[in-house]
Order: sequence, then structure tokens, then C-alpha cells
Amino acid sequence: MQEDTARPSRFPLVFEVLIWLVYVGLYKYSACVNLVPGKLAVRLYFPYPHLSVYAVLVTLYVLPYYRWLMPLLLRRRRHVLLLVVALLYFFFIPQVNFFLTNKLFHLLARQGFSSLNALPEYWSLDLPTTDLIAFSCVAFVRFAFEQETRRRQIEKEHAALQLAQLKAQLQPHFLFNTLNSIYGLSLAGSPDTPRFILLLSELMRYVLYDSGKERVEITDEVAFMQNYFELEQRKYAGASIRFEASGEGLAGQQVPPLLWLPLVENSFKHGRHHLSDDARVAATLTATPGQLRFVIENDMLPAPPPAAPRRSGGIGLANIKRRLQLYYPSAHTLTLTEHAGRYRAELILHL
Repeated sequence: MQEDTARPSRFPLVFEVLIWLVYVGLYKYSACVNLVPGKLAVRLYFPYPHLSVYAVLVTLYVLPYYRWLMPLLLRRRRHVLLLVVALLYFFFIPQVNFFLTNKLFHLLARQGFSSLNALPEYWSLDLPTTDLIAFSCVAFVRFAFEQETRRRQIEKEHAALQLAQLKAQLQPHFLFNTLNSIYGLSLAGSPDTPRFILLLSELMRYVLYDSGKERVEITDEVAFMQNYFELEQRKYAGASIRFEASGEGLAGQQVPPLLWLPLVENSFKHGRHHLSDDARVAATLTATPGQLRFVIENDMLPAPPPAAPRRSGGIGLANIKRRLQLYYPSAHTLTLTEHAGRYRAELILHL
């Protein structure tokens, strides 16, 4: 899952500015011109320029409504109260604002700006009605984008928490399995024990340190897998255990750390090589442009009797399925099959 580093959308701000420019700057200006008594000035294309400022001032009353009051009631889901408040607000407040704006312009006209006397002489309910519609749309857009941003942030934090839990779960699970292996070799007094301990040290260094990263170089992950398969091959010297990685697309690719480990552990845990030297475990990692394909196969252990108690486990497969949903949603295919005594896991990642 790639981290979402995109900036918050600027559409609500752009939409708000367009409403002020187009609706207030053009439509309301024209409406105010039509409400001025008498004949128009000589300038036919832009009569009464001061009315453009007048239109803005007479509309300022909407700011507390769509910036504060409406979002507050929407967040509290007080929809009926919002309807009542909006009707009362747009009936009374515009009249007060109209009166105060006219007083201001008449005061300026008496100070020597006589042209400012050309003003609308009466208040009309039509403009507050269109104000209500236009700026309610602005408030709804702002609220919707605010909710979407909050939802994305919650999802991001939840995904990060899940990944941290999955990694914390995977590390002790891996340590438990590898310690069991070294315990078995120590009991048998195997001469491969020093090399085994060295491999285990490299594996644990990778698990404890590199797995804390969001993504790692795929070459590091391949080296980890090669060490793991060598460790298992030394443990079961008679069996055929091999891992191959190929493809020009390997260099430079990054993947989540320990992504394939649960599939590998599952094959080694349930493989027939525990009981027979003629069994095998084979894995391949192939990189092609835009795709990574990992396949692992193993000979299966004989089916236990129906009355035998079930062993605990299944942590690894549940882990990888959850991680794939977080890192590669709708961009992966995991296929688990059993046929003729062989178990096969195939994971395809679409990059």
C-alpha cells in the first residue's frame, strides 16, 4: 500500500471563489443595477461601478452561515433545525445588512462622493433566496470534502495500525519456527550447525531491522529467501529444496518486507520432506514488466486420521491475505491449490 501523499483538494476553495466572482460579481451586480431608480448612466456596458462593491458588501452576511453555522448543524445531524435556522436567517439578516450597507454609502456620498447615491431603494426577497441556494451549495461542497478528507485520514491511520500489528505478529512467528529448527540440529549434533547459526543470524537481522521499513529493495528480499532456503536445505539434506529468481524487472523494484515468507513457511511446515528424502520444495520468483509472479510447490504430508486433533496454526496465510489487501488492493491474485499430493501457491502482483 503506497502512502497517500496527495495534497487536500483545492476544489472547495476554487468553487467558493467562482461563486463570489460569477454569482456576486456578475449576477448580483446586475440585479442591483436593475433596482436603482431612474435612468441608467451614460456608460451602458458597466453602469454604476460602485455597485460591484455594493453587491459584495450586501452579501457579506452569508459568511457566518455557510462557513460556520451550516457545517456545525450538518456535523451534528440537526437537519430540521438547519432548515428552520436557514429560513429565519435569510429573512431577517439580509434586511439588516441591506440597511447598514445603504447607510454606509449614503454617508460616503455626503462626504463628496455624490455618485454613490445611486443605490437600490428597497429590499427584495429574491436575492436572499438565490443567496441561500448558491451559498448552501458552497457549504455542502466544503462539508462533503471535509468528510471525505477525514474518512481518508481514518482509513490511512487504520491501515498503518493494521500493518504494524501484522509485522509484530509475523516476527515472533518466524522466530518460533527458526528456533525449532536450530533446536533440532543441536540435538542431532550436525556439523552444519555453525553455518546454520550464521544463516539464522542473517535472517533474524533482516527480520528485526529491515522488516520495519514500509518497502525494501526486492534484491534484499531475494537474498533473504535464498538464505532461508539454504537453511532448510541443510536441515533436510536428502530432500530437493530450491529457490530461483529471474527477470530483468527485479532490479529497482520495491516490495513490502517478508511478503512471501508466510507462503514459504507454510510449504516447509506441511511438506512431506519432514518424512521422506524423495520429497521436494520448489519456488520461483519471476519479474516481468508490470508484474511479479511467485510460485511455490511442495509434496504434501499424508492426511491425518479424522479423529486426530487439529494443530494450531494458519497465522501466516491469514497474515499475507490481510497484507495483500492493504498493499495491493485489487492488484493481486493469490491461488492456493492441491492436486495429486502436491500443494501449490501462486501469487501474482500487478505493479
